[in-house]
Amino acid sequence: MTVETRPAPKLHRAWLIAGAAFVALLASAGFRSAPGVLIDPLHQEFGWSTATISSAVSVNLVLYGLFAPFAAALMERFGIRRVSATALFVIAVGAAGTVFMSASWQLILFWGVFIGAGTGSMAMSFAATVATRWFVRSRGVVTGVLTAAGATGQLIFLPVIANLAVGSGWRTASLVIAIAALAVVPVVLLVIRDHPADIGTTAYGAPAEAQVARPASKTGSARRALSVLGQAARTRTFWLLAVGFAICGATTNGLVGTHFVPAAHDHGMPQTTAAGLLALVGVFDVVGTIFSGWLTDRVDPRILLGVYYALRGLSLALLPQLFTNSVQPSMWAFILFYGLDWVATVPPTVALCVRAFGDAGPIVFGWVFASHQLGAAFAASAAGLVRDQLGTYNVAWYAAAVLAVLASVASLAISRAKKPVPVLAT
Repeated sequence: MTVETRPAPKLHRAWLIAGAAFVALLASAGFRSAPGVLIDPLHQEFGWSTATISSAVSVNLVLYGLFAPFAAALMERFGIRRVSATALFVIAVGAAGTVFMSASWQLILFWGVFIGAGTGSMAMSFAATVATRWFVRSRGVVTGVLTAAGATGQLIFLPVIANLAVGSGWRTASLVIAIAALAVVPVVLLVIRDHPADIGTTAYGAPAEAQVARPASKTGSARRALSVLGQAARTRTFWLLAVGFAICGATTNGLVGTHFVPAAHDHGMPQTTAAGLLALVGVFDVVGTIFSGWLTDRVDPRILLGVYYALRGLSLALLPQLFTNSVQPSMWAFILFYGLDWVATVPPTVALCVRAFGDAGPIVFGWVFASHQLGAAFAASAAGLVRDQLGTYNVAWYAAAVLAVLASVASLAISRAKKPVPVLAT
């Protein structure tokens, strides 16, 4: 009797696309992790104040956010592959350009404009576009994994940047980031494809009757992004998401991501030790974000956001009492707790955008993410001013805790959409 054997199931190309996107996001996160560990070296060499350096960080954060919705529209028009490869090249140019700067306006140009625009084009809207276009099944998990790429990049680059800045100088750290960004460009060009129809397939988990067809190309990327904003802005859901995510940015990238290392250094903690703690936030964030993606496929995203923001507010309220000249158990507990919550907000936010706005969800999320970065930029500058004027960051930590509670309330106030709001193509 012969036994019929079935061929092993072929790995769906969507998983290779997701893997390449993860690597690209990881590389783009390299310079995103630099500000906190380069503030002191730049201050020591050039004499620039914390507020001056923070202003460059703010420009970076604003452009990082504002480029996201236009990048999502550009990906509709020109494709994921070309836009992401170009963005990585711009990141490399900006990182390398900082080596030659001698004035604060050059810091704003290279660190703020170039890096902000490049990383903004590789922001969370990129992850949302890949997950939405290539996945039907496991979309929440994939969104969580791609979101975690930023934390993983922080985990890899932050200790390296800190040690290079202390041992070999901040210029060497900048060159390492430039080289890393360039190295990923061939991976993007060789592996990523713009749409499942490009290779004659459908998204992973798509119904069997789904057609293998590429959607009509949208013309006028800027007009498309602005049109989507205009229609989404007429809804209460958009503004509640935007307010919550603005506070999310203020309480993560803007405050903790930029000022945790110098704040710890104010209390006598070595800069490399503080950078290691911030990198550990990235370790736990990988776990927290992927688990959040899994939960998003199963639990009401509004409830998840309400819980996440409330817990973040609690942890930030306790942080000022945890800083000492050495790492105590209470600080380890904060790093674990805060790390699990760092960007766990992204998968449920993406899910709510897609649920409420359908195919335009990635672009809407780009605009919501822009609010995230506006909040981050405000917090980065405001915390720098607080430190310069009061000599301590305490007021900034407590204000962030209050804002996080407000974000929790806003998230729970979002109504459940019965069907997506129609957003006309342009």
